[in-house]
Amino acid sequence: MNTVDYENLEVGYDVPALPGMDEADIQTPCLVIDLDALERNIKTMAGFAKDMGVRHRIHGKMHKSVDIAKLQKELGGSCGVCCQKVSEAEVFARGGITDVLVSNQVRDAAKIDRLARIPKLGARTIVCVDAVENVADISAAAVKHGTTIECLVEIDCGAGRCGVAAGQPVVEIAKAIEAAPNLKFSGIQAYQGAMQHMKDYNDRKAKIEIAVEMVSQSVEMLKAEGLECDIVGGAGTGSYYFEGTSGVYNELQCGSYAFMDADYQTINDENGKPISEFENSMFILTSVMSHSKSDKAICDAGLKAQSVDSGLPYIFGRKDVEYIKCSDEHGVISDPNGVLKINEKLKLVPGHCDPTANVHDWYVGVRGGKVEVLWPVSARGKAY
Repeated sequence: MNTVDYENLEVGYDVPALPGMDEADIQTPCLVIDLDALERNIKTMAGFAKDMGVRHRIHGKMHKSVDIAKLQKELGGSCGVCCQKVSEAEVFARGGITDVLVSNQVRDAAKIDRLARIPKLGARTIVCVDAVENVADISAAAVKHGTTIECLVEIDCGAGRCGVAAGQPVVEIAKAIEAAPNLKFSGIQAYQGAMQHMKDYNDRKAKIEIAVEMVSQSVEMLKAEGLECDIVGGAGTGSYYFEGTSGVYNELQCGSYAFMDADYQTINDENGKPISEFENSMFILTSVMSHSKSDKAICDAGLKAQSVDSGLPYIFGRKDVEYIKCSDEHGVISDPNGVLKINEKLKLVPGHCDPTANVHDWYVGVRGGKVEVLWPVSARGKAY
């Protein structure tokens, strides 16, 4: 699966580690993956999807890795990949992923032209639409390149971002898609992103019940017009159990479950306890580089090694020390008992895994204390 050419890669300059190295010798700061935990997470989600009778389209924008997407297909039976940008979708299609959904709007002419070429890479290509005017542009590009683009009508089911109102606006766009040359109407996109991190289980459930009603109404109105939905997609790590058992959604789009970040670990299950079905598998490995203050240690993972939009990371497996502050190149760790040593390595669980992954070039996969794989963050920076 791994396509990295290790020859001429220099540890500490090109890469943080190479396969076969001891975990203790990995250069920091970098992203490390506990491969056993990752594989368990993938299999756990696959089991949930199977039990609920729905497909799972993994969210590539979370890890931005072709290798991990292939592992999710191999171990988890995923049906395809969601991407948020055309260039991101191109990375996955060029890497061998054969079913790609751009779960976002594409309106720029150059981007539409690139979108229309993705099927030539061997991938089923799907895109979200929330304006009739967009239909003609995508159709013209698909005709130009002799390809077929599938379209989902996106519903704003509560996130307040892209998407149209449920009901008749969905039908109007769907009919335009179905009538357009080289386009195919394939269903509905309805992701309620605004509620994924709500702490209370019942609050999340109430938001999804509203979304399910909106989607159900739209599906029935489409059926009345002779339009069937192959895909009714949405759902995230904080809500998949609601959509998956709704009887309306047939495709989950979860991402963070594979890594689990600190913020998702603060949302509660139906018993009021933090969700626990998935494990932390991705960490920022950092080293202590200064301890000139008796009660503070300084590590080498600062702002440039992570995203703190969802809060600071926590130190995995430690209660005696705490990551309390960061600047560009430094992380400040409270160490009241002076237990940390110079060069001691710590694993940080980032507040938000998606943007943290996007500031790194490599994942170092470890198992049993050894580096087993080195995976590129394939779509890093592909924001076009």
